Amino acid sequence: MNSSDDLSSTPSALLSAYSGTRPERLPVWFMRQAGRSLPEYWKVREGTEMLESCLRPELSAEITCQPVRRHGVDAAIFFSDIVIPLRLAGVDVDIVRGVGPVIGSPVRTAADVDRLTALPGGDMTAIREGVGLAVRELNGRSEPVPLIGFGGAPFTLAAYLVEGRPSRDHLAARAMMHADPAAWARLMTWAADRTAEFLLAQIDAGARAVQLFDSWAGSLSVTDYSERVAPYSARVLSAVEGLVPRVHFGTGTSEILTLMRDTGAEVVGVDHRIGLDEAVRRLGPSTVVQGNIDPALLAAPWDVLQRHVEDVINRGRSAAAHVLNLGHGVPPETDPGVLTRIVELAHAR
Repeated sequence: MNSSDDLSSTPSALLSAYSGTRPERLPVWFMRQAGRSLPEYWKVREGTEMLESCLRPELSAEITCQPVRRHGVDAAIFFSDIVIPLRLAGVDVDIVRGVGPVIGSPVRTAADVDRLTALPGGDMTAIREGVGLAVRELNGRSEPVPLIGFGGAPFTLAAYLVEGRPSRDHLAARAMMHADPAAWARLMTWAADRTAEFLLAQIDAGARAVQLFDSWAGSLSVTDYSERVAPYSARVLSAVEGLVPRVHFGTGTSEILTLMRDTGAEVVGVDHRIGLDEAVRRLGPSTVVQGNIDPALLAAPWDVLQRHVEDVINRGRSAAAHVLNLGHGVPPETDPGVLTRIVELAHAR
């Protein structure tokens, strides 16, 4: 299926919002909605390692569609991992439970960068097949639901490659960008091209929007982001320009929201650290925003959470359009019923 195929004669609420038009129904989906908090996810994934489950098309498609069936969200997001393009390219990477991505041989020197960047892109067949299977089910619903593709921003991938595992402050990666700018540029270009291939494969198989995640950009100064990171995120987003709406999201990125938008995103994801109205003030009222329920409040009493969700919705009214989401991902201990109630609340507004 080509991404230009219509979902139906009526545009979805999500795609309307992403285009800058406020739909009658406030669209809502959740980052990390597929997996972790869903018992059906753990059941279907039993005995299968994380990255293996991402590369088995029937399994990735099933997990992608689970939250749509359970919660009635307005979008599915493809179940995969940002390090999948690295694995497909031949990088020794695994997801260690309780830790996150772990790189077998961290990239610390110019010679390491040269060895890494000699690796070509990987075979995206499993990705295309998984997206295609999910899209087939989503399009077969009485009200078709669009699928969002996603990928990791070059800095976040580079941070994993250099640090070797998740890091709080990414000292090694930040040191490399200054100590050896040429090696850093080669590393970031290679990472950008791997993510671009990943996104293009998802779009080719039917994804109707994409989201670029920069999980660790919040550790950077404004200058470092502007000069040493943003150009490579722009390289990714330019590869899919004109194909589908582009969302750019990062955590701890309140001070660089406009820079993130200017890399080529039509939609800016906002984390929970800044009020949505203040984000809109910084971005301008013509920018579409996505966010920003505090994930911690998913464990609060319903009356507390409801007031918070309504406050987020009200603050988002100052934007051209708003897609309700979390300010980061669904915590694994979240009661799935709470997410369903948020969807119902949003759709009733």
